[in-house]
Amino acid sequence: MSTLELDSVSIAFGAVHAVEDLSLHLQPGEVYALLGPNGAGKTTTLNMILGFLRPDRGSITVAGADAAADPLGARARIGYLPETVMLHPSLSAIENLTYFALLAGRKIDAATARQLLSEAGLQPEAHERLAGNFSKGMRQKVGVAIALAKQAHLLLLDEPTSGLDASAANDLSNVIRAASERGIAVLMATHDLFRVKDVAHRLGILRAGRMVDERDAATLDPVALEQLYLQRLAS
Repeated sequence: MSTLELDSVSIAFGAVHAVEDLSLHLQPGEVYALLGPNGAGKTTTLNMILGFLRPDRGSITVAGADAAADPLGARARIGYLPETVMLHPSLSAIENLTYFALLAGRKIDAATARQLLSEAGLQPEAHERLAGNFSKGMRQKVGVAIALAKQAHLLLLDEPTSGLDASAANDLSNVIRAASERGIAVLMATHDLFRVKDVAHRLGILRAGRMVDERDAATLDPVALEQLYLQRLAS
């Protein structure tokens, strides 16, 4: 069974067709990069998968749960990292993780929290630090640990490398690979063509809500990917 299935999904806001006839299937462990400029429909697509928006046509299922008919069930299978991961600033990384895991229906102890934070790439010396002092990259790692704690089937990333330095972006790539190796499917909406080539198995290019190209990432070198992206946006 596919982890994520979008079948002929469309949504419009008045006269604006934000997403039109979009189909996309992700298998367990697959990393898919959804490319496109601002306004292409990437974030709208993520919000439909999360059940925050209901498509006008088509269907979305997450590990067997219908995102429109059962949005809570679908979200229970998803780990979501928005562009800015919001944590409780007065709680430590361990406390944030145990709190959000509890909200997802899983009670974990401090030892398990430490293990998950380490698997997500957060250095041990940061586990008991207050999250209010965390960088964006550190907050993302806690967010990934939360996804691991709730045993998510799907990880959604919205512009994950925006505002990250090269070292933090590289750490994020390692975390994405580790999630993939655990069988978690990853859908990342991004402008970062270099990172796409670094971690994605497949990629799709959205323009004005429509999928205009889809490729295996391994078939394109970075220069060819950039040329394809610019060509598809211009055509």
